[in-house]
Amino acid sequence: MAHTITLHESHFQTLDLAPAQEVIEPLLAEGKLPHGDLGLRFEIDISRDPADPRELSELPEVRLWFIRLDTCYPWLPLVLDWEAGELGRYAAMLVPHQFSPTEGIRYNPEALEIFMMAKIFVIAAWLRSQNITNYTRLKFMTQMLGYEIDDGLFELLV
Repeated sequence: MAHTITLHESHFQTLDLAPAQEVIEPLLAEGKLPHGDLGLRFEIDISRDPADPRELSELPEVRLWFIRLDTCYPWLPLVLDWEAGELGRYAAMLVPHQFSPTEGIRYNPEALEIFMMAKIFVIAAWLRSQNITNYTRLKFMTQMLGYEIDDGLFELLV
């Protein structure tokens, strides 16, 4: 079951994480994260000049909000609704990129590699803290962003 985190302009202006906390914290308390296929989604409702060609991930106040969110919940990419494109959108908020009309989003390769390795380390540690030693979903997450991770890496992280 998908859960939507609705964000308004005021949340970005004040770096208010309350909308995310109101959805995430009860799921944590109930033990539903990281178990199950919850699929968190973001709905962003901000007013913009119709002539502004930038994507949401190119707006500094939006990116800053997501950077703050990521520091509080660094394992969040694991529980996003990947099928709805939330993983790519979330990564775009944190990783430098460019948009190509023909190829879509093109992440800076070095920045994406650093992002992915940091996520692997923090998410693997979080999963272990939740008594989960199966890293299949984490490996699938890395594959969705173009990386193949050998099981041997996880053995090093124990």
